[in-house]
Amino acid sequence: MNIPIVYEDQWLLVVDKPSGLLVIPAPKKGNRTLTSILNEDLLKQGKLYRLHPCHRLDRQTSGLIIYAKGKSIQKKMMEEFKARRVKKAYTVFIRGRLERMSGEIDRPIEGKAAQTAYKVTERRKDFDVVEAYPASGRTNQIRLHFQGLGHPVLGEDKYAFRRDFPFKAKRLCLHAQSLEFRHPVTGAKISLRCELPPELKKMIATE
Repeated sequence: MNIPIVYEDQWLLVVDKPSGLLVIPAPKKGNRTLTSILNEDLLKQGKLYRLHPCHRLDRQTSGLIIYAKGKSIQKKMMEEFKARRVKKAYTVFIRGRLERMSGEIDRPIEGKAAQTAYKVTERRKDFDVVEAYPASGRTNQIRLHFQGLGHPVLGEDKYAFRRDFPFKAKRLCLHAQSLEFRHPVTGAKISLRCELPPELKKMIATE
């Protein structure tokens, strides 16, 4: 598969994950994952190290994901996520129109505090294009927060009925567009961004 590399050094690899691919295996969902594909490629190249994901994205979410070249680097990078020192931004297409052009959603998820700031960047006939900035990292946080507002993510089929959407999307319209963090080894500030996938660009252009 063509997995775009956005950043690489001797410790880290950051790639642009396509939608529809798990990061790690899940029960009854097959073993072919982004991690297995990347590590199979390393074997073919004769590389001795292995890649370990430092965080996760849902199967249907596309965008930036950080891999560590070795367990010790993975542990350091995961500590940065745990301490909330990694800034993340997502592009989200949500059903309908939000009442406010910007704001913060502060709603617990499974009894744990969760906050997501957002701003509307574009408005289309049937959906808003939103940038979302999760301060916490709860599972499916962005999807649950916008669903809780009555504006589920386009293409949602877990927390809303996709057939009820006036605008039909072939995938979940959620993209991890940027990351900003301090390098766990060098301490350098790393700022990364990737473009929207073609299918999401097309939705904006044609709507």
